[in-house]
Amino acid sequence: MAKKLRLLYDCLNCTAYCCTYGHIPVTKRDIRRLAKHFDISEQKAEKKFTKSDGSKGRVLRHKFDETFESACRFLDQETRRCTIHTARPKICREYPGRSRCHYYDFLQNERELQGEPDLVVAAYPVDT
Repeated sequence: MAKKLRLLYDCLNCTAYCCTYGHIPVTKRDIRRLAKHFDISEQKAEKKFTKSDGSKGRVLRHKFDETFESACRFLDQETRRCTIHTARPKICREYPGRSRCHYYDFLQNERELQGEPDLVVAAYPVDT
């Protein structure tokens, strides 16, 4: 039996940064789950909710996001919560895969240092 991680962060206080990752891969099983959730065929779910990522397979489609420019199409822009939580892909179910979310730690630290409890920090990857 796998040991359950003790989570040291609270997603309810986050801006859904993980939902803004550009590459959110989906499996065939994820597509089946989405199809069942929306009561549509697997082919329609794949076409409507995912796109090809070249040789890497399928990824979730994104939409404009006011906070981070782009986010998963299933992220509610106002509540910053997943609109398909019970049908979310495997990668979302497993995230972050460790007891601490690095973005949450970073955000909490920035809020404390700047004395702004509602601060949202947009962190973008930098090409080196």
